[in-house]
Amino acid sequence: MTALACPDTVARASTRRRTLAALLLLAPFSVAARTSTPWGGAEEIERKYAPAKAVYDIDAGNATAFARVLDRVSYLNKVWEADPFASSIVVVVHGDAIPLFGIRDFGKYRELMQRAQSLTKSGPIEFRVCRADAMIRGYAPSDIHGFAQMVPMADAEIVRLQSEGYAYMR
Repeated sequence: MTALACPDTVARASTRRRTLAALLLLAPFSVAARTSTPWGGAEEIERKYAPAKAVYDIDAGNATAFARVLDRVSYLNKVWEADPFASSIVVVVHGDAIPLFGIRDFGKYRELMQRAQSLTKSGPIEFRVCRADAMIRGYAPSDIHGFAQMVPMADAEIVRLQSEGYAYMR
C-alpha cells in the first residue's frame, strides 16, 4: 500500500527544493562579489577610547563642511562619554567661518547655530571665535552669538591649547 502525501506537504517540499537550487546557483556570485578586490573587506577593530582634549581649527565658511565638523565633534563627545572632568573639545573659529556665527546671518545659518549651541549643553564643548579676524570682517563681540567666546587671535589660541595637551584636529 502506498501512502498518499498531503498536497500541502508536497508544495512545501517543492518550494524548499527550488529555494535550495536557487541558492546553489547564486552561491558563486556571492563569493565573487566578496572577492572582487585583491584585499577583501576591512577588518573591524573594537576599541575603547579614553577621554582626552581636542582643539578643532575651523576656517571654512561652507555650511555643509561645518555641519560635518559638528557631526565629528558630537560623535567624539559621545565616544568620550561627555566626561566633563577628563575631556574637553574646543572649536576655534576664524577666517571664512566667522559669518556662520554672526547674529546678522542667523536666519541663513539658524539650524547650524542651534546645533552648535546645543553641543555646548551636551558636554565639555566650547566655541571660540577669533576677535582679530572678526573685527577685520566687521563683527564686534556683540555681533557674535552669545554661546561662543571671543579670543584675541585664533592661531595663538590654538598654540596655547596645544601647549596644554590638546590634540590638533582639522
